[in-house]
This record gives sequence, C-alpha cells and structure tokens, in this order.
Amino acid sequence: MVKAALKVIGRPIWKRMQFRINAAIDGRIERDRAEIERLKQVIVGLQKMVESLYLERGCESEHFDLDKRIAHAIGQRIFVPSDPVFDDQAPFMQYSTCSAADMLHPEHARICAMLGLPPMYQRKFWEWTYIIHHLNRLGMLKPGRRGLGFGVGQERLPALFAKLGCSIVATDAPPEIGQSSGWSQTGQHSSALDELRFPAIVADKIFDRSVTHQYCDMNAIAPSLRDFDFNWSSCCFEHLGNLEAGLQFVINSMDTLKPGGVAVHTTEYNLSSNDDTSREGGTVIYRKRDMEELVTRLRDRGYEVETFAPAPHAHALDFHVDAPPYSNNPHLKLRLAGYTTTSAGICVRRIG
Repeated sequence: MVKAALKVIGRPIWKRMQFRINAAIDGRIERDRAEIERLKQVIVGLQKMVESLYLERGCESEHFDLDKRIAHAIGQRIFVPSDPVFDDQAPFMQYSTCSAADMLHPEHARICAMLGLPPMYQRKFWEWTYIIHHLNRLGMLKPGRRGLGFGVGQERLPALFAKLGCSIVATDAPPEIGQSSGWSQTGQHSSALDELRFPAIVADKIFDRSVTHQYCDMNAIAPSLRDFDFNWSSCCFEHLGNLEAGLQFVINSMDTLKPGGVAVHTTEYNLSSNDDTSREGGTVIYRKRDMEELVTRLRDRGYEVETFAPAPHAHALDFHVDAPPYSNNPHLKLRLAGYTTTSAGICVRRIG
C-alpha cells in the first residue's frame, strides 16, 4: 500500500523531471550537431587550403625545373671568351657593379693570376679584382701598409697582400655566428689561420710574419682595431641581419682607419627593383637607393666617396642571369630570393 502511494505521489514529479532531462539532452544534441556542422565547414576550408598549397608547391617545382632546363639550354649556347678582348688602354673598373667589360679586360686576368685563379666570368672574382684594383690604385698595397679584412672566410686576399709587403689582420665572425649563419658549411667562414694559407701565392715564412687572425663581430667592431691603412670585405655586410645593419657596418668600419686610409667593400645588389627587396634575414639585397643613401651618409661625415655608378649592359654576357643550380661560368648575374642580383662595390677614403 505504501509503494502504491509513493508511485501515485512520485509519478507527476518524475514526469516533470523526465521532461526537463529530455529537454536538456535535446538541447545538447542540437548544440553538438551545430558544432559538428561548423567543424565540417572548417575541414572543407582546410582541405581547400591544403590543395592550394600542393598546387602552389607543384607550380614552384615545375617553375624551378623549367628554370633549370632553360639555364642548361642557354648555357649550351653561350660563348664565353677564354682570353681578354680589350687592350690595356680600355677603361677598367670605372663602374660600381659587376659587368662583363671588366672581365674582358687584361687587368682582370692579371689580378686573377696573382691570386692563382683562372680568369672566370664569376662575380666573386670580380669582387676580389675590384678590391685589389682600387686598393692598389690608391697606393695601399705597398710594403709597410697595415690592412684589416672583415669576414675573410677562406679568401686568398690576405695571402696576396702579405706577398705585396702588407701586414694583415684577417678577421671573421665568432664561431657561433659563423655556424648560425651557415657560413661554416659553405666555406665562407675561416676558423683558423691555416685556412688562409696559400703557399702558391706567398711562402709560409712571409705569411706567418705578416698575417694574424682574430674573431670580430661586424655588428660590434672591437675598439682595439684601429689605425689601419686600409680595410675590406667581400660580400659580407649583407649577412648582418637587415639593410641598416650593413650600412652602419660600412660607416663604423671607417673608425678603424688612420687619416688617408681607404675602405673597399662589396655586397649584393638588386637589379630588379629600386623598391621591393629582401630587407632582413640571412641575406639582404641592397638597392640603388640604399647604396646612394650610404654614399650620402658617408659624405655627410666628411669621408671622400666615389659616386655609385651602376654599370651599363654593354655585352651579351651582361644579359645572362644564372639560375639554380648555378653554373658559375658565366655567373655575373643570378636569381636570388626572386630578384635578379649582381655584386656591387663602394670605395671610401678617410680624410684628415
């Protein structure tokens, strides 16, 4: 009888509770269904993005393969002169950027021979020739002169300058910087003096007497590096993090020189645009406007700077743009980070 009474009393209460429970469950189910539909839409969108990325990557791959095929085809049809074309009376190194005219001059072949290298149509060879030519033209490569090299890597220039009677302090980035930038893996970073030895250029006895090696952060040049007759760097200051850091390095490098001292530096130069460029990262690319700004800033500080003058395209080789994988001969211009680039140089004298 008690059970029957409890059933009679509890039945209405249970019905009300059951209604509320069912309503709550139904509401949760509806919310879950809506969330599932939303997630389905997200998945569809992500699938489209993935498909687009695959397509883009495929196009890039096809574009890269096409570049390789075109570069190979063009390479088979390019005549590269094996001997100088101009005579000694022709202008040499009169412009600020790499050009075939300089490579076709007998002076380029002579300087390459001093370095123990064949006269290839390679922009790195142009950079070394540019540095050597201007330092020699300005009377820096004489016995008793003191030179400071930045980011020397495994260059032959310290050995050659030692042969010519100069005392050289060859510097490179500290090991941790060389490793983080990738220079150590590409042969652009020297971690020991022995890596700068070239017995075919200069005898070890003269080298040991004339060349020392130390580390130097180009973003923070040590105050002890002072009173040099000249300094140089070959395609280094574009690796200092951003455009401004490289420009500031060139300005700061003037503090290492005595009055009358000369600085010669080369870097990456953007031929594609005077607006868009690679502004920061492992390698930045300087535009004409950047180089002209550098000239102005140096002149404002009282330094004598030669006008920045891009070379005209005067030879068929000037129109050849090397594409990955690079052929290296000819390699006066190349595709880099989506731009057509070459090498550029700047020559500065400290007055007074």
